[in-house]
Amino acid sequence: CTCHLSLTIRLGMFLYLFTLVFFFLYIYFCVAGVFGATRAEIEQHLEMGRKLLAAGQLAEALSHYHSAVEGDSENYLTYYKRAAVFLALGKSKSALPDLTRAIELKPDFLAARLQRGNILLKQGNTEEARADFESVISPWDPDLRELRAECYVRTGEPQKAIQDLTPTTKLRNDNRAAFLKLSLLHYSLGQHHESLNHVRECLKLDQDDKDCFNHYKQVKKLSKQLDSAEELILEERYQDAIDKYESVMKTESDVTFYTNLAKERICFCFVKLNLVSEAIDVCSEAHQRDPRNAKILRDRAEAYILNQDYEKAVEDYQEAREFDGDSNDIKEGLERAQKLLKVSQKRDYYKILGVSRSANKQEIIKAYRKLAQQWHPDNFQSEAEKKEAEKKFIDIASAKEVLTDPEMRQKFDSGEDPLDPENQQGGGGGQRQWPFHFNPFDSGGSFHFKFEYN
Repeated sequence: CTCHLSLTIRLGMFLYLFTLVFFFLYIYFCVAGVFGATRAEIEQHLEMGRKLLAAGQLAEALSHYHSAVEGDSENYLTYYKRAAVFLALGKSKSALPDLTRAIELKPDFLAARLQRGNILLKQGNTEEARADFESVISPWDPDLRELRAECYVRTGEPQKAIQDLTPTTKLRNDNRAAFLKLSLLHYSLGQHHESLNHVRECLKLDQDDKDCFNHYKQVKKLSKQLDSAEELILEERYQDAIDKYESVMKTESDVTFYTNLAKERICFCFVKLNLVSEAIDVCSEAHQRDPRNAKILRDRAEAYILNQDYEKAVEDYQEAREFDGDSNDIKEGLERAQKLLKVSQKRDYYKILGVSRSANKQEIIKAYRKLAQQWHPDNFQSEAEKKEAEKKFIDIASAKEVLTDPEMRQKFDSGEDPLDPENQQGGGGGQRQWPFHFNPFDSGGSFHFKFEYN
């Protein structure tokens, strides 16, 4: 009997333990199944919930949203979407906790705050509803948007003002005031095409609107001048472009953007015309107006190169790189200016002949003839004078050879001396070479030299 009782107790304890283990395993696998849901599974639940909701199958949609929430308890959107299904089922009390959780996860979630405020208001919780409504500026209220836009204008944030004003043109019927203000804001930022588009919308509503029409005439005139000036630059009609940009400054002298832009582009055009002194003057004025403009510094650097002032060119390019370090033009320009500075510290063929970097072949040959006759060794008596004249004469002939040969001139303009022995393959030695492959002074006696003007 005792053995039978002992066996019964043992069997009971075994069944108890088995049931307990089974229960915990069940709980474990249930939890593991929820928390082990993959992102793809959660997205599938959300997509099915959306489709079923659209089809009006609300109970089935709710089931999928339950699974999505259980699979990702930190996603504010899953709570918000489940709340939407509860509301569609008429269960606003069930929706309220989900909306609250969505707001806890994302405090600036305005849609959830508005929805919760509406529910609280219907429930008579006016104070709590008021707190939600006061935390939201309704995106559908043009008065509030226009008021905030004005605040942005006064705090110097015109782009934010534009973002607030743009929707009000659709939220109000015949909102000409908003179209005009948008046009004025874009105009002040130098966005003349956008400005023109908005003021035209104003005139579509009322072609007799005096304020819009007066502004339209101003914007249209300026926009046409700016577009025309850029077309002239593309056509390489730089002097005509300069004239057009001077007209721009007369048309609009009160908006700094357009005056600065005109100065910047005139600076560019003077450089292209090789009008060195004019370019340096205008570029310097433009730089004072807009010190952080890398394009102005780049153009002035090019003017300094034309003026053979390579140190200043390097300085301007280095400063330009600080403001636009990603520009290939500035990077390449700096490297070229540095090469030219290095070469100029040896021999500068333009300076030897006394011609500008923009001189044509005829001007170069003319300068060569004059200097070659002046420094011909036959013109000097003493040996010391003849030696000095010989050096000068070789430099003059070298300059003529380089600057009248397109390929060698291009190399020199890019910062390489084509006659420098260091740049020659198998070069070596620093002795100055006679450019025409013979030296008429080697005989040490009298000689006759024939100039060749090719």
